[in-house]
Amino acid sequence: MDQQVHFVTLATPDLDAARQFYTAGLGWTPLMDVPGEIIFFQVAPGVLLGLFDAESFRRDTGGSASGAPAGAHGMSLSHNVGSREEVALTIGRLVHAGGTVLKDPQDGEFGGIHHGLVADPNGIIWEIAHNPGWRVDQIGNVRLA
Repeated sequence: MDQQVHFVTLATPDLDAARQFYTAGLGWTPLMDVPGEIIFFQVAPGVLLGLFDAESFRRDTGGSASGAPAGAHGMSLSHNVGSREEVALTIGRLVHAGGTVLKDPQDGEFGGIHHGLVADPNGIIWEIAHNPGWRVDQIGNVRLA
């Protein structure tokens, strides 16, 4: 199997609140938006982030009436920005769009990063970071210093 991920799909109890957070807060444009069901955003070449209505997700994954199957825990999505100042500005936009600050912008414990954490309206954790060691080369490969 090729070392690739094509979709990241997250169950989302409040799809309308998620739409506001991702479109107004992150400034993203949906690739597809099926009201009450799913929103897809293209987040990289060949990669989509799907926000799937939690009840539809439960049915699609074979969850019982008591809930969805066990899923991933202890995860976050990360977005790198160009400066320490941009970390605070981005977090401010996310809060204005319905997010909740979990960690104010500050220097990280390792790697020379400056970051903060915001939960979207459905509890999905976003790390907004400035990492001077992060870069993407001309063909899309990530390089970490």
